[in-house]
Amino acid sequence: MGALIGNAMEWYDFFLFTVASAIVFNVQYFDTKDPVGATLASFATFGIGLIVRPIGGIIFGAMGDRIGRRKTLMITVIGIGLVTGLIGLLPPAAVFGFWAPMLLVLLRVAQGLFVGGEWSGAMTIVVEHAPVHQRARYAALPQIGSPIGTILSSGGFFVVGVLMSADTFDAWGWRIPFLLSFPLLFLAVWLRSRLQESPVFQELLETGEVELTPVRSVFKRYWKHTIVGAMAALLGVGGFYLVAGFVTWYGTKILGYDKNLLILGTIVAAAFEIPTLVIGGRVAEKLGATKVIVWGAVVSTVLSWPCFLLIESMNPVLLIIGMAVAVSALSIPYAASGTALTGLFPAKLRYTGAGMAQNLAGVLSGFFPLIATALVAGAGDHWWPAATMLFLVSAATAIAGLFIPRLSVPLPGFKH
Repeated sequence: MGALIGNAMEWYDFFLFTVASAIVFNVQYFDTKDPVGATLASFATFGIGLIVRPIGGIIFGAMGDRIGRRKTLMITVIGIGLVTGLIGLLPPAAVFGFWAPMLLVLLRVAQGLFVGGEWSGAMTIVVEHAPVHQRARYAALPQIGSPIGTILSSGGFFVVGVLMSADTFDAWGWRIPFLLSFPLLFLAVWLRSRLQESPVFQELLETGEVELTPVRSVFKRYWKHTIVGAMAALLGVGGFYLVAGFVTWYGTKILGYDKNLLILGTIVAAAFEIPTLVIGGRVAEKLGATKVIVWGAVVSTVLSWPCFLLIESMNPVLLIIGMAVAVSALSIPYAASGTALTGLFPAKLRYTGAGMAQNLAGVLSGFFPLIATALVAGAGDHWWPAATMLFLVSAATAIAGLFIPRLSVPLPGFKH
C-alpha cells in the first residue's frame, strides 16, 4: 500500500501536466496566433519531462541499488510533490513574460528527474517483498497508481471546470489541482515513512553483494534487456498518453467536444483500467507475464482503429466508450509489465535496470501527443495517423513480449 499510494501521487502529479498541456499551458504559457503551434509547444514541454526521466532513473536507480530502496523512494516522492505544487504557483506569460515558459520548462525537467526514479523503486520494493510465486499479482497493484492518479488529476480538473466559468478556470481555477499536491505530499510521506526496507536488499547488504557501479553494469551486460523491457512497457505508457493527452486536445480543438466531456471520458477510462490491471496481474500469476503482454498488445492492435472511430463519432456516449475500451486494452500488457521488467535484471541491478527500461519507454512515449498532433494537422485534421500510431505501438509491445522469457533471470517457482 505504501508503494501504491506513493505511485498514485507520482501519476497524479504527472497526469496533471498531461491534461494541462492540452487545455491550459498552450494558452497560459504559449499564447501564439497559431493554436496548433501553441499546442505543439505545450506538448513539447510535456515531452521534455520525459526526456530527462532516464537521467533521473540512472541517478535514483544507482542510489536505490547502493543505499536502499526505501530511502530513495522517500526522496523521489518529496521531489515530485514539491515541484508540482510550485507549478500551481507559477505566474502566466501575461504577467511574467518570457520567464514564465522558461520556469515551466525547468520545473518540468525537475519533475521528470524525480519521476524517473519513482516507478522502478516502487515496483522493486513490491516484488522483493512478495512471495515468489505471487510476484505478478503484487506487481500489478502499484500499476493501479496510474488510474488512481488519473482519476484524481482529471477529476480535479473536471470538478473545477464544472463549478467555475470558463474565464475563471483559465484565469486561476486550473491551479487548484496543482496546489492540492502539497497536502497530498504530506500523506505520501507519512505512508512512505512506514515502509520497511526490501528483504532482498537487506540480504545483498549482509552478503556484501551490493553493486558499486550498477549503471555501468546495466549498460555493459544488460543493454538488450533494457531495450526489450522498454518496448514491452511502451504501450502501457505511450498508448495512454495518446488517449489521455492527444485525444483531449483533438476532441476539444478539432471535433468541438466540451473539454469537461473529454476529462470525464478520461476518468471513466481510468475507472475501467483498475479492474483490468487486477485481473491482468492474476492471469499473469497463473500463465506468465509474457502471455499477458503479448496477447494484451494483440487485443490493443485489433481495437486501435475501431476505438478512434468511436471517438470520431461525435456522439458523447460513444466517445467515452471508445476511450474506455482503448485504455482497458492497452492496460492488459501494462498489468504485467512491472513483473516482466523487474524479472529481466538480477536483484543487485534491479532498481537501475527496470528504471532505465521504463524510462526509455517514457522518453519515446512523451512525444507521442506531439507527433500525433503534427501528423493529424498534416493530414487535414483527420484521425487516422493517431490510430495508426496506436496500432504500431501495440504491435511493437507484442513483439517485445516474445523475447522476455529468454532474457529473464531464472527464478524457481516463477513463470515469466
